[in-house]
Amino acid sequence: MSTRVLAPRRSRRLRIPIIWWLLAATFLIAWLLVSQYGRGDFVAPSNLNNIVERSTALGIVAVGQTFAILVGSLDLSVAYLISVTAVMASFIMQGDPSRVPLALLVVFAIGGVVGVTNGLLVTKARINPLIATLGVGLILRGLLNASFQNFAGSVPASFQYLAYGSIGPIPVPMLLFAALVAIAALTLKRTRFGAHIYAVGGDRATARLSGIRSDRVVIGAHVVTSMTAVLTGLYLASRLRSGAPWIGTDGVYDLESIAAVVVGGTVLAGGRGGVLGTVAGVLIFATLDVMFNQLGIGSYTKQVLRGLIIIAAVAIYAYRSREVVG
Repeated sequence: MSTRVLAPRRSRRLRIPIIWWLLAATFLIAWLLVSQYGRGDFVAPSNLNNIVERSTALGIVAVGQTFAILVGSLDLSVAYLISVTAVMASFIMQGDPSRVPLALLVVFAIGGVVGVTNGLLVTKARINPLIATLGVGLILRGLLNASFQNFAGSVPASFQYLAYGSIGPIPVPMLLFAALVAIAALTLKRTRFGAHIYAVGGDRATARLSGIRSDRVVIGAHVVTSMTAVLTGLYLASRLRSGAPWIGTDGVYDLESIAAVVVGGTVLAGGRGGVLGTVAGVLIFATLDVMFNQLGIGSYTKQVLRGLIIIAAVAIYAYRSREVVG
């Protein structure tokens, strides 16, 4: 009798999400390949620091993208909102610390408007999220390119602490990312809003019949996504000491954030997944970037390899999900 009780408990403890096995395999393969064919030591502190730095910007926006995908939507406007944030923040600040509060107020207000607009287009106008958010993104790009052609303004030295500061031995960006992940995870697991996100993403009609205001939940998820895009834009402006119209689109943060979320195990249809899987997906992308750079792989080949890896990872996850259901 005791054996029957203990066996299921042991299996639950040993069950590790497949995404973390994929991350471990990616890191191990990168280490072996770089040791054999690359330059330097892949596990050197400088390389590990590069992985963390590359994870921060993509990770912040991917955490917000997780909310949109969990609710059964997505957001292709984040890359353009990142650019708008970086440019507007540095343009308003003009290197003056006293103008930082005004800049923050303006960019977060813009993010709120964009998030609400995306949510309303998806819920009230019943436009497909891909088309709605892409359209909003193109509007942002048009307004941005019509107003700015190059780097605009600058951020004060004190604001650069966001990208280059540290508290003890821990870099501020790492603390920022960790705090955001913790808040997002607690929100999804411990709050009514988080429970409603899973309910709406699982079955919007059933959620509505259960008394959940599904439209408000979808709009709220889009606002969260936009706010993390704003935070990413502020981080990049701090890191580059200024903002330019191409900052967000050069990083392809819209497509890569969606890919990181899906690779991390969140289902595109919504209702299943979470931010911890997204973190693993982001770390996989960052590890691949550092590995490719140390192996001297060209940018075009890098894109092909990353695409193949994304397809393989999602295929493995889908196969594993069918096994569980079966």
